[in-house]
Formats: sequence, structure tokens, C-alpha cells
Amino acid sequence: MKFLTFTPGGHDTRLGAVLDDGALLDLTAALGAGAPRDVAALIEGGDALLDQVRTALANAPARHRLAMDAVKVLAPLPRPGKNIFCVGRNYREHIIEGNRAAGRDPHDFPKAMEVFTKPWTTVVGPGDDVRRHAAHTRILDYEIELAIVVGKAGTDIPRERALEHVFGYTIVNDVTARDLQKRHGQWFKGKSLDTFCPMGPWVVHRSAVPDAQDLDMELQVNGETRQRANTSDMLFDVPAIIEQLSAGLTLHPGDVIATGTPSGVGFAMTPPRCLEPGDEMRLRITGLGELVNRVVA
Repeated sequence: MKFLTFTPGGHDTRLGAVLDDGALLDLTAALGAGAPRDVAALIEGGDALLDQVRTALANAPARHRLAMDAVKVLAPLPRPGKNIFCVGRNYREHIIEGNRAAGRDPHDFPKAMEVFTKPWTTVVGPGDDVRRHAAHTRILDYEIELAIVVGKAGTDIPRERALEHVFGYTIVNDVTARDLQKRHGQWFKGKSLDTFCPMGPWVVHRSAVPDAQDLDMELQVNGETRQRANTSDMLFDVPAIIEQLSAGLTLHPGDVIATGTPSGVGFAMTPPRCLEPGDEMRLRITGLGELVNRVVA
């Protein structure tokens, strides 16, 4: 099941699902009075609402089917209740390339999970513009990431129960101003300028993702492949991330956790290559769709 937040026009948001033939089912219309109007409300509704959605999907009335190109697809969670949680330096090959670029021991891996956040003001949807922010940064970079969407609240979640708290998965582009990241001595500022978190195009329910640790991922800039990897290269896997993040900290339905990026980022290239206005970023993860955004001045 693939769920998305969309608008047929104006400010009216609706909950949709992608059908097997690629059409869009307007779930807000199909479910009738009191129906959720976005993915966040679907998640909050829990299992009972999800059962109603399954029934609607099985029937998929023709009058509620729409062509995908007839609507505007938004970020599935345009304004999460909390900052987006992000795991830093979580892919082995990315850690190695980053250490080399910084003149450190290439195999100096983190001993504990490194975490930062991005505010909701960074979130944009598929097809939306990413601002260059040239007045504030000279080194703009991209990062493809698998993102976990939390479905059930929990604190101190043990590893063996972690996946029970996952609603599904989506794609995030952790756009980063590398010079700001370095200048401020932490990661928040360099990763938190407006438009720095493209997300989408939809959330795929965990039942449709057999193994989150075996997903191919690819990022292209202007058709050139820059990042290509598999989620099996994670240092801390999805259950470990949920276990460690939830230690003494309550996760809530609709929370988003970006799980880190693989090798191939621009700042680690020789010479470094940064994003500029006009560049198109195209991100793909197996089964999760394609997220495309363009950099503007």
C-alpha cells in the first residue's frame, strides 16, 4: 500500500493511495464523512482506520479514481509533529569517503549512533524547488536516505519489537550546506535551511517492504549517477535505530527518521562538486518510487 497527500488544486489536501495500475484513489472521498485528509491523519487513526482503507482499496470505485498527473502530490507528511530525526554517518562506504576527505583514519567508524534533526520548515514535496541559498552557502550537497515513518508510539522500544512501531517508509533528500555544517561545529544549521528536506513521493506501508535492509538506492544529478548503494551497508539498521533513538525518548505516530546516506556525496569528490541552480536531483529506492526536485536560485 502506497499512501500520499495530494491536492486537486488550491489549499484542499486529500489522502490518496496509488493503485496497481498507477492511478490514484482519492481515499478522502472514498471513505466519506470524517475521512482523513492526509497521511498523518491516516497514521493517527491506527489499525481500525487502516482496515477501512483496505476495504476501500479492494473496491476502488471508479468515480474516485484520478490520474496522477491531474493532481499536485505533496510531501506525504508536510509538517511532522516533531523535527525530522536524522542519523549521521550510517553507511560504511560513506564514512570511509568522509574520513578520507577530512584527513582522518578512513575506518574510524562511529562507536554510537550520531543523531541530529531538521525542522519541518525544510520539508518540500515531489517536484518542488530546492533553494540554492547562495548568500549563505558556497557548498550545497545532496544525500539520498531511506526514511522510517513511525506508526505506533513507544519509549524504550526493544530491538525485537522495533518493526511493530513502523508504519512505513519513504524517501528523503538530506540537502546540506557543507560549509555551514563545518563552520557551526554541529550539523543542525547546515542541514536546516528552508527547502532542505525533499520528501516523498509517498509512504509505502511496511507490509509492502519485505526487508528494509535490502533496498537498492540511487541518486542522479542531471542524469549522472552519483550515489548507488543498498541499505544493507547501514552501520546501524532500522531496529537498532528505533531502539537507540527511543531510549528515554517517546516516538509518536507520524515521526520521521532519516537513516543516513551512502557514499557518492559531492563534497567528497575530487574536486568537490556542489549543486547549482538548474540541477535536477532524481532519487530512487526499490519499491518506494522516485523523488525529483530541481535547484533554483
